[in-house]
Amino acid sequence: MRRLSIRARLTIWYTGILGCTLLILGLLGYGLLMHSLWQDLDATLEGVAKVMARSAQPPTPTPVPPNVEELLRHFFGPGFADRFFQFLDPRGELDPRWPQFPGGASHISPKALRNAAEGFATFETVQGPGSSPTRVLTFPVMVRGRLVNVLQVGISLESLHRARRSFLWTLAAVVPLALILAASGGYLLARRALRPVDRMTTAARRIEAEHLTERLAGADADDELGRLARTLNEMLARLEAAFAEVRRFSADASHELRTPLTVLRGEIEVALRHSRSSEEYRQLLERLLESVESMARMVDDLLLLSRADAGALRLAREPVELDRLVEEAAKEGEVLARPRQVRVRIQALEPLVLTGDGPRLTQLLRNLVDNAVKYTPAGGEVSLALRAGSGVGDRGSGKSEEPQAPPGALSLADPRPPTPGPYAEIAVRDTGIGIPAEALPHIFDRFYRADPARSRDSGGAGLGLCIAKTIAEAHGGRIDVESRPGEGSTFSIRIPLEGGR
Repeated sequence: MRRLSIRARLTIWYTGILGCTLLILGLLGYGLLMHSLWQDLDATLEGVAKVMARSAQPPTPTPVPPNVEELLRHFFGPGFADRFFQFLDPRGELDPRWPQFPGGASHISPKALRNAAEGFATFETVQGPGSSPTRVLTFPVMVRGRLVNVLQVGISLESLHRARRSFLWTLAAVVPLALILAASGGYLLARRALRPVDRMTTAARRIEAEHLTERLAGADADDELGRLARTLNEMLARLEAAFAEVRRFSADASHELRTPLTVLRGEIEVALRHSRSSEEYRQLLERLLESVESMARMVDDLLLLSRADAGALRLAREPVELDRLVEEAAKEGEVLARPRQVRVRIQALEPLVLTGDGPRLTQLLRNLVDNAVKYTPAGGEVSLALRAGSGVGDRGSGKSEEPQAPPGALSLADPRPPTPGPYAEIAVRDTGIGIPAEALPHIFDRFYRADPARSRDSGGAGLGLCIAKTIAEAHGGRIDVESRPGEGSTFSIRIPLEGGR
């Protein structure tokens, strides 16, 4: 079933609420009107009865005042044919001493007669001689505390019923008309209020992947629609950045994979042109295998980053001896550093165990050590340190321990809050060329190389630091960088000892 539009729903709600309001007001007005009419009717009957009762008491020379018709017209109006009065004796029968008003009746209820004997008046509604009921007041005429007559004054309820019918017909005519006008006005108001939303919808449909630089109008308005436009524009900005990142990533990945493929193709074409000895073929296959292994590593790295972006990176949760991983990373670094005449040593080492993925943490350390060795000139040094931190200042200030950059050093700190609780900190320092200030914010970007002049053989694909950051964050940790151009850099990794995320 198709859902109604917001414009239609607003109109229905507005009309429904107004209809309920009018219904409540109509019922309230009807109740007040009927109450007022009954009160006025009873007050009129009581006033007539009191005047006639006083006129009928001694020393009045005549039993009925000569101006009784004028008196009745004064109270009931010019047309009083549907009104009557009658005097009854204490037994409830017509008193022959008193003339009766035309249209009177001798009927009196036992309750009214009993109340009159006790000195109380009684209001009743009875069926009169006509088609409409009659309102009757039974009033006692007392002389020196003794009941001498019972006076009944009555009036037909036809006028009250006419007033009620007139009121109900007025409501029946006015309420639907008011609802129709309200529905029309509500629809027009809703349409006018939602017109900017329609314009936003039309503009958003025009914006495609190739036109993400466009923005929605109306974002400067300080209202709900303005906030909506600003939110959509912010979303478009994020989409634009994401699309640009995907395009850049695809272009860089294609470029990085095309280079080894071109090398493979050239080597194979050269090998097929002339016959070679088995030793030459062996050397060729070894070079091809190196190229294939390089591409395989790159594909694995790209797959890891892709899984991390999709939130599907799965880590093992097992005890890992960090001190052993640091020692193994230092040994591998010595093998890489020996041809470059760079020294690799362990500066500090504490026995620490955390719950995490050992192979991924090994990959993190290997990438940092490999990066430090590559950017350290001959005669330089790369040092590794492992220590425990508590996340609380030495004097209990409640602030986590943060390494302070030395004067003149450039720093790139993780913007997230410091790691709470106990953590392991691994520092990889080198005395290399350092990182230029303009390159520091981009060193964790994919396929980024701080030194464009460095060849791919020595500089890698530019994924090592990005993968290291991804692995650290997957363990609930962070990486901070400090660098002095021309003097070296320090990468500090902090990972919670209680298992990370």
